[in-house]
Amino acid sequence: MGRRGTWRIYLGAAPGVGKTYAMLNEGRRRAGRGTDVVVGLVETHGRSRTAEQIGDLEVVPARRTLHRGSRFTEMDVDALLARRPEVALVDEPAHANAPGSRNARRWQDIEELLRAGIDVISTLNIQHLESLSDVVEGITGVRQSETVPDAVVRRADQIELVDMTAEALRRRLAHGNVHAPDETGAAPAGYFRTGTLSALRELALLWVADRVDEGLARYRGRHGITEPWEARERIVVALGGGPEGDALIRRAARMGARAGRADLLAVRVVRSGGLDEGSAAALAGQRALVESLNGTFHQVVGDDVATALLEFARGVDATQLVVGAGRRPGRRRMFATGVGTALVRESGDFDVHIVGHERAGRRPGITRAGGPALSRRRRGTGWALAVAGPPALTGLLAGTGLEFGLVTDILFYLVLTVGVALAGGLWPAVAAAVLGSLLANWFFTPPFRTLTIGDRDNALALVIFVGVAVAVASVVDLAARRSRQAAQSSAEAETLSMLATSVLRGEKALPALLERIRETFGVASVALLERTGDGWTVLGATGSDPCLDPDRADAQARVGAGEGADRGGETVLALRGRVLPAADRRVLSAFASQAAAALEWRRLAEEAGRARRLAEGNKIRTALLAAVSHDLRTPLASIKAGVSSLRQTDVDWDPEDEAELLATVEESADRLDGLIGNLLDMSRLQTGVVSPLTQPVSLEQVVPPVLRGVPRDRVDVDVPETLPPVLADPGLLERALANVVENAVRHSTGPVTLSAGELRADRRLERVEIRVADRGPGVPEADKEQIFAPFQRLGDSPRGTGVGLGLAVARGFTEAMGGTLRAEDTPGGGLTMLFALPAAGARGDGPASGDESGGAR
Repeated sequence: MGRRGTWRIYLGAAPGVGKTYAMLNEGRRRAGRGTDVVVGLVETHGRSRTAEQIGDLEVVPARRTLHRGSRFTEMDVDALLARRPEVALVDEPAHANAPGSRNARRWQDIEELLRAGIDVISTLNIQHLESLSDVVEGITGVRQSETVPDAVVRRADQIELVDMTAEALRRRLAHGNVHAPDETGAAPAGYFRTGTLSALRELALLWVADRVDEGLARYRGRHGITEPWEARERIVVALGGGPEGDALIRRAARMGARAGRADLLAVRVVRSGGLDEGSAAALAGQRALVESLNGTFHQVVGDDVATALLEFARGVDATQLVVGAGRRPGRRRMFATGVGTALVRESGDFDVHIVGHERAGRRPGITRAGGPALSRRRRGTGWALAVAGPPALTGLLAGTGLEFGLVTDILFYLVLTVGVALAGGLWPAVAAAVLGSLLANWFFTPPFRTLTIGDRDNALALVIFVGVAVAVASVVDLAARRSRQAAQSSAEAETLSMLATSVLRGEKALPALLERIRETFGVASVALLERTGDGWTVLGATGSDPCLDPDRADAQARVGAGEGADRGGETVLALRGRVLPAADRRVLSAFASQAAAALEWRRLAEEAGRARRLAEGNKIRTALLAAVSHDLRTPLASIKAGVSSLRQTDVDWDPEDEAELLATVEESADRLDGLIGNLLDMSRLQTGVVSPLTQPVSLEQVVPPVLRGVPRDRVDVDVPETLPPVLADPGLLERALANVVENAVRHSTGPVTLSAGELRADRRLERVEIRVADRGPGVPEADKEQIFAPFQRLGDSPRGTGVGLGLAVARGFTEAMGGTLRAEDTPGGGLTMLFALPAAGARGDGPASGDESGGAR
């Protein structure tokens, strides 16, 4: 396979910012260096300065085609492939090619050039990105029919933003550098409003910034870079569940506001062995506060708070970390390293802000559970006290020269044993009791300096001391374990409470649940797998390199129910990144139950959707039966009466009466045919089987059949012969227009006007609008949408004139073809139905004006 060409795109927020000018300038610069550059296709839109930039660049002649009387100019892909330049300049990849072209869209032509090894430089406006078309429609009020899939644009090797302020662009517009002087009247009031341009500019800047972030993440992953790069401010605020959390969040938000555009992330570290302190209500309020400030709330599990915070901050590429000042009393700070101190010492690659608050240095409001009661550090401390404490106490008692008596000395050893039990648990306390009894025997029990006990009471006292010491140590150790279990249960309860809250908050999407599992347990990836046959199917995954086989996972949990449960399949949560302790596995089981609920919810949602469709179908069938009861029987009765009368042999009908009866039969048959046609059409729309075959359609071939079913003198037609064709399905368009025209004739007291015109923006054709205006009573503004509902006549029609499906079918067919149909008032009284359909061969890189005032009516 040969070399693939590179693709460079100049992206802009609006027409006129200078994309084509920049593209041509780059082409001339490369040609000046000796590169073989040709112009594949460039749209200058009449801008003289842009046309001058072509200069002496070679222009490959465009291909001109004739289709249904209209001429189209398209890029000649075959000529470019035969010419094989090094670089081709191709404007507007979203453009829809003329019928008969080798590709439907110009970006597909560009793909062919790239596969042939030709470098391409293009231009693109932000509204032509498929994922942003609805956002742009909300800003400009115009639906963009020509788009490029985001995946295609992301494959470009370079995307360069061509930026210009809204004010500067409007000055260019006023000077005639964007539109021809005779076209500037309507456009500035619509699409080129300052607010509209500013919104599109922000959209373009954000989209490009996101692409830069993606590229940076790929580069860092490719080169194994883990330390944060301060390319974008990400502020992490650590929450402990105390009342100071609100102040920390607001402080972090102010820091982000001063830094410009910054991400705010709040994180709560839950110890796997229990919580130090914290209020569930306070955390819930702080979560709401974070989200109100456009931040996100996260929770992770970690035995060491500082380490967990650092890992999370590095994982999200944080640039700043905000923590509250320690709440340890001064005497405890002398013997223990606070979280803030550890963060400052270990951070290295990002800033740590320790924020003071009114509760700093005060005793916590909730008693500390003590962390893990039998942690390695506590056991080490206990054994150290057990070994060094009794000799030290013995030296102290012997060195004072005071003779307290054996009972008092034993009480001192008992107090030391209890202290060892509090620090290190049962076995260090037992060792301290045994060693203390031996030292008391040696130094304080006659005969001294021997292990022999001369007095039976002294021997009994030492035995009782050891027994009491062991009993007290057991009770203290049991209390510490119960405290640890209570704290651990509190941690699990908080995690499960947050899980339940997420369900109540509507976070039922499976990806959100999997991401919460990954954050909670601090693993690299989480996958939900379902066994299908001999393999596993991924129902959902998050994180990097998700596990595809539960046997290779570091931790897994069986999901009690799932999509495969009814089929006997097995569903499993598979975690990769670290092995979970037993305590975390209990919480993981709760998450697995929630995953089962999420899968069940999805299944129920699908069933509800099917039930909804069935209910809609039943509603349609019920309405059909109601319609058949009268509206269909009326024309049948008229036909039967007319035919029966004509067949009577005992009546001699004169020609006028016979003609009248035949006319009645024909009229009733036509009405019956129209009703059945509408019923069938509505049934097709309700079941979703309408698949339009869009193609360029001339209105000249559609209008005559539309008028065939109405009196010709009731409709005035004003459709210019020069009107371009529309992209539509001929049959569906004819049916939709016929229904609207028949409805207008039925309600109008005067002639109905059928007119059509073009709508242009930026000197290019956008779409064709068809208007059907009547002179009837009109429709109130509040009912203009209701008239398009099936079986709706708003009480304005007598029984027997139809089942109220004509306008519903017309709108359904129009929207299926990518157009719109809406109702508006006719000037002077009446109702106007406005069709808007995409024009065949429409091109350009800007939408129509927001107020749609730039086209013929």
